[in-house]
Amino acid sequence: MRYILLKEIRGNRKTFLIWSVAVGMMGLFCILLYQSMEADMRDMADMFSHMGAFSDAFGMSTLSIATLTGYFATEVGTVHGLGGGMFAAMLAIDIISKEEEQHSGEFLFSLPVSRSKVLFSKLLCVGILLVCFAMLCALFYLAGFLYLEEEVPEEFMAFILRQLGMTMEIAAICFGISAMSGKSKIGLGLGITLFFYFYDLLGKVVPDIEDYLFLGPYSYANASEIFTGVEPSMESLITAILVSLAFIGSGFFVFERRDLAS
Repeated sequence: MRYILLKEIRGNRKTFLIWSVAVGMMGLFCILLYQSMEADMRDMADMFSHMGAFSDAFGMSTLSIATLTGYFATEVGTVHGLGGGMFAAMLAIDIISKEEEQHSGEFLFSLPVSRSKVLFSKLLCVGILLVCFAMLCALFYLAGFLYLEEEVPEEFMAFILRQLGMTMEIAAICFGISAMSGKSKIGLGLGITLFFYFYDLLGKVVPDIEDYLFLGPYSYANASEIFTGVEPSMESLITAILVSLAFIGSGFFVFERRDLAS
């Protein structure tokens, strides 16, 4: 089991580094750009806060982009939210199905270890890499605040943890799909992330959808709400736990019983 875990971490290290550095650097550049745009932001803040649905969707009606905290929430929050979700989806949607598609499963499942232990090792790998992704991105963002000699917002840690929870839920959904499918479905994984992201945006401007936002993982990881002190609803947290357990449990159940492609 330890061998499988280490093999998966080594096999996914390049993907992890590329996504972590790319998302972290994009967030860092956004933070560093703030200093050169600060004067212009003051003039633009009032205009952006009165753009109706657009302002509501991106949180600019509750946060001022003239402040570094508001700017971070709207700009870096979007970069990290989308980047983290897409990384989680790509990592988890392919981690099991690749064994059948690449025919490496013929060797892997001939080892004296049960299928459930193989799945658990892969699931643990996904969790470890997502935690490392969040930590590395956080270091990039902290470096930006330190360079600008600005105080780190007190909600920063809550932002990182809730974004981590969001990526974990997306990964759990994609992990379950990967266990039930014998083919790589990276496009589906990315589509799931984009659907959830735009579902959350749409819910901010369509009253009929707003009451059902708790169904999506971005409902409790919305940066504009985090940086205005809005606590996640119990509905969204319970839904996230139940959805994650349901997809992971279904993945284990189906994978233990289905015939694997040779």
